[in-house]
Amino acid sequence: MALTRSYKHTIAERAQRDPEFAQALFDGEPEISRVILRDLVNATVGFEGLAKETAKPSKSLHRMLSASGNPSMDNLAAIFAVIRKALGVNMQVHGVPTA
Repeated sequence: MALTRSYKHTIAERAQRDPEFAQALFDGEPEISRVILRDLVNATVGFEGLAKETAKPSKSLHRMLSASGNPSMDNLAAIFAVIRKALGVNMQVHGVPTA
Protein backbone atom coordinates (compact mmCIF):
# COMPACT_ATOMS: atom_id res chain seq x y z
CA MET A 1 0.00 0.00 0.00
CA ALA A 2 1.48 3.32 -1.08
CA LEU A 3 1.96 6.00 1.53
CA THR A 4 1.97 8.81 -0.98
CA ARG A 5 -0.41 11.68 -1.42
CA SER A 6 -1.29 13.92 -4.34
CA TYR A 7 1.02 16.93 -4.48
CA LYS A 8 -1.98 18.98 -5.57
CA HIS A 9 -3.67 18.43 -2.22
CA THR A 10 -0.47 19.23 -0.37
CA ILE A 11 0.05 22.49 -2.29
CA ALA A 12 -3.56 23.58 -1.85
CA GLU A 13 -3.60 22.87 1.90
CA ARG A 14 -0.30 24.62 2.52
CA ALA A 15 -1.31 27.63 0.42
CA GLN A 16 -4.54 27.89 2.42
CA ARG A 17 -2.82 27.81 5.81
CA ASP A 18 0.43 29.65 4.95
CA PRO A 19 -0.02 33.08 3.29
CA GLU A 20 3.75 33.47 2.77
CA PHE A 21 3.85 30.19 0.84
CA ALA A 22 0.85 31.26 -1.24
CA GLN A 23 2.62 34.54 -2.05
CA ALA A 24 5.84 32.72 -2.92
CA LEU A 25 3.96 30.72 -5.54
CA PHE A 26 3.49 33.98 -7.43
CA ASP A 27 7.19 34.98 -7.25
CA GLY A 28 9.86 33.64 -9.61
CA GLU A 29 10.77 33.23 -13.27
CA PRO A 30 7.98 33.70 -15.84
CA GLU A 31 8.12 30.17 -17.27
CA ILE A 32 8.25 28.54 -13.87
CA SER A 33 5.63 30.92 -12.49
CA ARG A 34 3.16 29.90 -15.21
CA VAL A 35 3.71 26.21 -14.49
CA ILE A 36 3.38 26.78 -10.73
CA LEU A 37 0.23 28.81 -11.32
CA ARG A 38 -1.08 25.93 -13.45
CA ASP A 39 -0.43 23.52 -10.55
CA LEU A 40 -2.13 25.93 -8.16
CA VAL A 41 -5.19 26.11 -10.43
CA ASN A 42 -5.29 22.30 -10.55
CA ALA A 43 -4.96 22.10 -6.78
CA THR A 44 -7.72 24.61 -6.04
CA VAL A 45 -10.49 25.48 -8.50
CA GLY A 46 -9.43 23.23 -11.40
CA PHE A 47 -9.38 24.34 -15.02
CA GLU A 48 -13.09 23.73 -15.57
CA GLY A 49 -13.91 25.89 -12.56
CA LEU A 50 -11.46 28.54 -13.71
CA ALA A 51 -13.00 28.46 -17.19
CA LYS A 52 -16.43 29.02 -15.69
CA GLU A 53 -15.24 31.90 -13.48
CA THR A 54 -13.24 33.66 -16.20
CA ALA A 55 -15.51 32.91 -19.18
CA LYS A 56 -12.45 31.55 -21.03
CA PRO A 57 -12.22 28.10 -22.64
CA SER A 58 -10.41 25.54 -20.49
CA LYS A 59 -8.04 24.64 -23.34
CA SER A 60 -7.06 28.29 -23.76
CA LEU A 61 -6.31 28.54 -20.05
CA HIS A 62 -4.17 25.39 -20.24
CA ARG A 63 -2.17 26.92 -23.10
CA MET A 64 -1.79 30.25 -21.30
CA LEU A 65 -0.33 28.56 -18.25
CA SER A 66 2.04 26.22 -20.08
CA ALA A 67 5.79 26.93 -19.88
CA SER A 68 5.62 28.51 -23.34
CA GLY A 69 2.29 30.28 -22.77
CA ASN A 70 1.87 34.01 -23.19
CA PRO A 71 -1.16 35.15 -21.18
CA SER A 72 -2.21 38.78 -21.42
CA MET A 73 -2.26 40.93 -18.30
CA ASP A 74 -6.06 40.92 -18.46
CA ASN A 75 -6.10 37.13 -18.43
CA LEU A 76 -3.56 36.92 -15.62
CA ALA A 77 -5.55 39.42 -13.56
CA ALA A 78 -8.69 37.33 -14.05
CA ILE A 79 -6.86 34.12 -13.08
CA PHE A 80 -5.31 35.77 -10.01
CA ALA A 81 -8.71 37.09 -8.93
CA VAL A 82 -10.18 33.58 -8.99
CA ILE A 83 -7.19 32.10 -7.13
CA ARG A 84 -7.20 34.88 -4.51
CA LYS A 85 -10.88 34.25 -3.88
CA ALA A 86 -10.39 30.48 -3.65
CA LEU A 87 -7.45 30.77 -1.24
CA GLY A 88 -8.69 33.78 0.69
CA VAL A 89 -5.42 35.66 0.13
CA ASN A 90 -4.71 39.18 -1.05
CA MET A 91 -1.90 40.45 -3.26
CA GLN A 92 -0.19 43.82 -3.06
CA VAL A 93 2.13 45.38 -5.62
CA HIS A 94 4.94 47.68 -4.51
CA GLY A 95 7.37 49.62 -6.66
CA VAL A 96 11.05 49.06 -5.95
CA PRO A 97 13.62 51.63 -7.10
CA THR A 98 16.36 50.29 -9.35
CA ALA A 99 19.94 50.50 -8.15
